[in-house]
Amino acid sequence: MAVKIRLKRMGQKKAPFYRLVVADSRSPRDGRFIEEIGTYNPVTQPAQINIDEEKAIAWLNNGAQPSDTVKNLFSKTGILKKVHEAKAGK
Repeated sequence: MAVKIRLKRMGQKKAPFYRLVVADSRSPRDGRFIEEIGTYNPVTQPAQINIDEEKAIAWLNNGAQPSDTVKNLFSKTGILKKVHEAKAGK
């Protein structure tokens, strides 16, 4: 089972709000997911990003692949740097 970390769209028309979820890559965008690990609100200025770092790092270490947008969010919050430092330290 290929596991992805991706965005699940919520909110109203013209006012998107996203949840960061861990899901099977075969499930639909807004369908079933395994676990919710954070939120992302691009409408606010500046954009609001809330991610549970421990869960995100645990899923990345277990082999979950982030989507391109999630990878950018992780790099902005410093999660990818922590994962790479941990792997380099081994």
